[in-house]
Amino acid sequence: MRLRTHGRYEFSALRSRPAGTWPNGTRLAVYVALNLEQYAFGEGLVEDLVPPLGQPDVMNYSWRDWGNRVGAGRLLDMFTALALPPSLLVNTVLYDDAPGLIEAFRQIGSPIVSHGRTNAEAQAGLDESAEAALIAEARDTIARHEGRPPQGWLGPWISETEHTPDLLHEAGFSYVLDWAMDEQPVWLRTRGGRILSVPYPQELNDANAVVLRRDTGRDFADMIVDQFDEMRDHGGTQPLVMGIALHAHVSGQPFRLRPLRQALSHILAHRDTVWITDTDRIAQHWIGES
Repeated sequence: MRLRTHGRYEFSALRSRPAGTWPNGTRLAVYVALNLEQYAFGEGLVEDLVPPLGQPDVMNYSWRDWGNRVGAGRLLDMFTALALPPSLLVNTVLYDDAPGLIEAFRQIGSPIVSHGRTNAEAQAGLDESAEAALIAEARDTIARHEGRPPQGWLGPWISETEHTPDLLHEAGFSYVLDWAMDEQPVWLRTRGGRILSVPYPQELNDANAVVLRRDTGRDFADMIVDQFDEMRDHGGTQPLVMGIALHAHVSGQPFRLRPLRQALSHILAHRDTVWITDTDRIAQHWIGES
């Protein structure tokens, strides 16, 4: 029996791969990704804290909007104090809907990664021309504001069609964060060449841990520390990637921010034994070595 597959990459067991290190001679690269998202009022896809009673859903909408108005600023202060610029995954409507927000993170050195136009939509089910237009609009909006197009892409809701890697490659993207199948970057085949998959976490992700599984902020911080310590101490001989995915409306809450800061401080105390970096630099290094 042969199962249907994607044809983008072949099976390769991590432990069978060659030994190696990252640019500073370490074997663990650590990055933090902060998602800044915008949702439509009363329509479109949503992320809910509690079950909605219908539209317009003021409670859940305002909870999400709090992230951009308040939580993102608290996270910005934390990242600034820790000298830890996150990879900034942005819905591009925020350039208009939240003026100054993305720019503030640019000032501390955060690379801007495209997270589509808005999380009120997803790519699944789009025809090829509509998806290409969505990707191009998000790319061009970032290029107009940042002076250059983004290198990386994370789809809204991590939703793809059969053609997404092909369209991203054709739009000039260097890497994609949608695929969560490895702890090293992996080359994906496309119809016009190849695009790099950089590992993005689904387990070490505050939206999945807190909103979906109902873990506490302290639980999530403990997960970060345990993941880091285990990967640093017993990661093997290959260069690995550890990502931490945050959302402003989740981790920006003050009672979650305190344990998160402690967890990140624990990681930063080991700067000499790991590579503290971002998704752009991980992709640049892997592409340069391949």
